[in-house]
Order: sequence, then structure tokens, then C-alpha cells
Amino acid sequence: MKILTYEARRAKGLTLMQLAEKTEISKSTLQCIETGQVSPTLNQMERIAKALDTKINALFISKYK
Repeated sequence: MKILTYEARRAKGLTLMQLAEKTEISKSTLQCIETGQVSPTLNQMERIAKALDTKINALFISKYK
């Protein structure tokens, strides 16, 4: 599965710090999610989707989607 938070964030014109402020997820955690170092929790995905005004399923690619 590929997480698309970087692409979605850039499409909305937000910096990592702005997304961190909107989601209350630390900048370092968001960076780790974007680089694939950690997998986000469902709660984190929901907060990111809300901050980016999108649906959770738009934030990842999976053949099981």
C-alpha cells in the first residue's frame, strides 16, 4: 500500500508545518508517514483527510481498495 499524504498536501498548497497544526500530529510523525518510515493509524488518516478536505480512501493506493 502506498500512502499519498505528500501528494495530497502539496496539491492543497500546504506546508508540512501547516498540516501538522491542522491535524495536531507532529511534523516529524507526518514526515515519517510521508516517507513511508511508519504507517499511519486510522485515527491519523482520518485527521489528515479532514485537514485536507478529502476522503481517507483518496490518501492511499492499494489493490484491495
